[in-house]
Amino acid sequence: MSTTTPEQTRSRAGRRADRDTHFEVEQFYYEEAALLDDGRYADWLGLLADDLEYWAPTRTNRLRRQQSLSVSPRGGTAFYDETKDSLAWRIRRFDSGMAWSEDPPSRTRHLVTNVMVQHVDPAEHPHFTEDDLQVRSAFLVYRNRLEREENVFAGSRTDVLRRVGDGLRVARRTILLDQNILQAKNISTFF
Repeated sequence: MSTTTPEQTRSRAGRRADRDTHFEVEQFYYEEAALLDDGRYADWLGLLADDLEYWAPTRTNRLRRQQSLSVSPRGGTAFYDETKDSLAWRIRRFDSGMAWSEDPPSRTRHLVTNVMVQHVDPAEHPHFTEDDLQVRSAFLVYRNRLEREENVFAGSRTDVLRRVGDGLRVARRTILLDQNILQAKNISTFF
């Protein structure tokens, strides 16, 4: 006679991750933040899946009844619409001395909070499995450059993390900045 409970046979799709998985994801994000803050961009690339989609759409102010139109759609205007290869190109440019906006380099501090982790629902994300994770988090990035340039970027990220062997890789990242007009002179910061 089987002792399997209905809870054990139920699909994990769309369900909240367990405590150990949640802790693993938080540690992954803390490592990612440390790599970015230390300027270890080549190592950061190692946390990204080869088929990465890294997207930060722009926003506009809309009336409450038009909020669904406040975020630019896919293919529309975006601060970032990148792949792993295009991010690698940006990073090589930093090292070339040709990226004037990052020479001397910015000092950053990435804070990640409000992490919510659930298993991917393959019906919503057909290229992923229930072992992969959909994660929503809030971030605050402080950036200081030269003597007096300071920027603060706040927003949310929605990621799909792919389980690869014993680790995680960012396969999809959607960054939604709370600002719709950036006060920064440039945006050479990764989120």
